[in-house]
Amino acid sequence: MSETVREAMDFDVVIVGAGPAGLAAAIRLKQRAAAAGEEISVVVVEKGSEVGAHILSGAVIDPSGLDALLPDWREDPDRPLTTEVTDDRFHVLTATRSLRLPNALMPPLMNNHGNFIGSLGNVARYLGAQAEALGVEIYPGFAATEVLYDDNGAVAGIATGDMGIGRDGEPKDDFTPGMELRAKYTIFAEGARGSLTKQLLSRFNLTEGRSIQKFGIGIKELWQVKPEKFRKGLVQHSFGWPLDMKTGGGSFLYHFDDHLVTVGFVLHLDYKNPTLSPFDEFQRFKTHPLIRDTFEGGKRIAYGARALTEGGYQSVPQLAFPGGVLAGCSAGFMNVPRIKGSHNAIHSGMQAADAVFDGLASGRANDTLEAYEAGWRSSPIGRDLKPVRNVKPLWSRFGTVLGVGLGGIDMWLQTLFGVSPFGTLKHQKADFQSLKPLSEVTPIQYPKPDGKLTFDKPSSVFLSNTNHIEDQPVHLRLADPAIPIERNLPLYGEPARLYCPAGVYEVVYDDEQAKTGPRFVINAQNCVHCKTCDIKDPSQNITWVPPEGGGGPNYPNM
Repeated sequence: MSETVREAMDFDVVIVGAGPAGLAAAIRLKQRAAAAGEEISVVVVEKGSEVGAHILSGAVIDPSGLDALLPDWREDPDRPLTTEVTDDRFHVLTATRSLRLPNALMPPLMNNHGNFIGSLGNVARYLGAQAEALGVEIYPGFAATEVLYDDNGAVAGIATGDMGIGRDGEPKDDFTPGMELRAKYTIFAEGARGSLTKQLLSRFNLTEGRSIQKFGIGIKELWQVKPEKFRKGLVQHSFGWPLDMKTGGGSFLYHFDDHLVTVGFVLHLDYKNPTLSPFDEFQRFKTHPLIRDTFEGGKRIAYGARALTEGGYQSVPQLAFPGGVLAGCSAGFMNVPRIKGSHNAIHSGMQAADAVFDGLASGRANDTLEAYEAGWRSSPIGRDLKPVRNVKPLWSRFGTVLGVGLGGIDMWLQTLFGVSPFGTLKHQKADFQSLKPLSEVTPIQYPKPDGKLTFDKPSSVFLSNTNHIEDQPVHLRLADPAIPIERNLPLYGEPARLYCPAGVYEVVYDDEQAKTGPRFVINAQNCVHCKTCDIKDPSQNITWVPPEGGGGPNYPNM
């Protein structure tokens, strides 16, 4: 295709991603400008079809971020969070039993009272409305696909993707070139494993001196349950079964709003058995005696999945670089034991906005905002992440029983005395390096779904409202198309067909297998944009890039 001419627009600030971090940054910038009697232009680009369409989280939400950004939000009749936590329970599961841990044994930071249960997607929609009321321009359905640089190598904005490109890479009749959105500063708030963030980490060497980043996959269903099964305000966390004691992960049930129950499963992506399927482990979890009764007679109404950043305090990259900053889960601000990150995302968006506004106010542009990098560790974000920094590495090294126990002791010691006997532990290896060959594991066999409590991937993807224009380039790119069959299949059984929670990847055997052999098939239409493949593929052969803007899941209230 010949080179196309793109229209360019200039702004003071461009923000990539209309999640909690990006929208908080936009709101804070306008708040600061109004207080100073100044005008600044702010635009937010969002790859989802609307604000909130791609947002998925548990979610029990720590309101500290919202309180700081919008102090009067609790009095707003349109507030997105109305269910406060009233009952907070922790369980250890075996195959047939559950042991409830006394709340008194849990470190105070694990207490959920004072938090809210709700939909993070609806929080994003609320923040989007607040931002637009302040004059922020929001462009949903436009995927940022390219970072723009100035003559000095500093970030100078982004370009959105071309639309109307066929599967063959050639423009169709409805071809529309992307736009260049140029800025004095650009805030990248793409969420976990953002495609542009990956490029920036490499170009500016932002991970130097940091521990490697770690990830998990979160899978979630939303149910409407029978009135007698509903316990409004109940928060229930568990770990153990169905995972073995060497595989990290946990699960949750949250009761909120009008007889709604969120049920979810988080699996750490450093698991070792290539025959493990996160989706099927989640379905199995729901059959536990402690869990299954909640859903009897209920209706499953939504499904989704998303990668989570789990490296924590020691894995946060350098946040500022010439012309831009990272915020939210692009920076890795999730608190793993609390399973919370949205409060830190909002705090980071505000801190990024303050640094950007101060830079603009002093007449600067496209430089490195050192104040943002220097300030986060002494901020509410650093105070939230530092006491839990060793939980994930201890869990990975010593397994669930000993690792979680040591992590709990470490959190208590830091709470009571401000010290850790472990110092700050580093993560040992990247998640894609953890798989064992098939020859060294016992294959896991999963029962067939019953269609009432447990389900298959196709029916689940249907509930995510996922859609992509079919005639477009595949957005899951293989560096070497031969690797899935020639290396991953014999060595690992091609784990992509199992770790993907949406049935995107298949190994298909033709009738005349002896002649043609197996084929690796990518069903890109199914992709829910969780990005697990980009993280977990043992050959690092798969790269997730944004499809045409607006494609992907359309979560109504996740």
